[in-house]
Amino acid sequence: MTGYLVYDVFTGQKYGGNQLAVVPQAAGLSEGDLQQIAREFNFSETSFVFPPEDPAHTARVRIFTPTMELPFAGHPTIGTAVALAALGHGPDMVLELGVGPLAAHAADGHAQFTTEVPLERVAAPDPALVARALGMAEDRMKSLPVMASLGVAFTFTELDSREALAELQPDVAAFREGAAAYPSGLDFAQFAWVEAGGRIHARMFAPLDEMPEDPATGSAAATLAALLAEARGVYAGTIHQGEDMGRPSQIGVDAVPGRVTVSGEAVKVMEGRLT
Repeated sequence: MTGYLVYDVFTGQKYGGNQLAVVPQAAGLSEGDLQQIAREFNFSETSFVFPPEDPAHTARVRIFTPTMELPFAGHPTIGTAVALAALGHGPDMVLELGVGPLAAHAADGHAQFTTEVPLERVAAPDPALVARALGMAEDRMKSLPVMASLGVAFTFTELDSREALAELQPDVAAFREGAAAYPSGLDFAQFAWVEAGGRIHARMFAPLDEMPEDPATGSAAATLAALLAEARGVYAGTIHQGEDMGRPSQIGVDAVPGRVTVSGEAVKVMEGRLT
């Protein structure tokens, strides 16, 4: 039997943040099992840890949503690093991901990683379609949507108020239309955000990928930080997500053009064995 751990990520409290299943010794699993196990957990992501291809590195990590494998995702990277540190690795480590080796540091339930993957602007989705997907009036947008990626593409839309963010009601039919018009790794995933009172608040929706709403999306937070650093020269702060679904999360980001560091806490909430 193969052991697994479940962490709540981007939170210091149990039952907050984003759930992550970690399989720390996945080498004995068959290739066909990986997607099925991720679907069985049905968290936004499950990470599987394998021996590294380069012996100088710490581990090779594969990340699966319930429907697909991703080359990179933030909360699995943070949660897996914390889990590996608790198992005796680190505190400095190099994780082999689908986007290449990633330097991470983890200790005492806190982790951070730095990515230098180039920011890619994938598309400029139709604002009316994005508004329909988010279930809001188009005039609540503060800026035009942009689809961008540091390994996984999201559509980023700045809203005009915290109230507008709280009132979003996603329309799955519009997501299907958007996925057909703007194909990417995830299916028209939407990251809506607002900057209010010196804080960024955000919500992420990817219902076609079995993530009706995600409580903490580190890869999207990293990409938003990269976009802000591109516009402002530098951006550092905490992105608050999950509050509107009862799983508050805090994602630390520190970005300059060409480099983003993501940080956060993770708490183990359960463990068991796959039979």
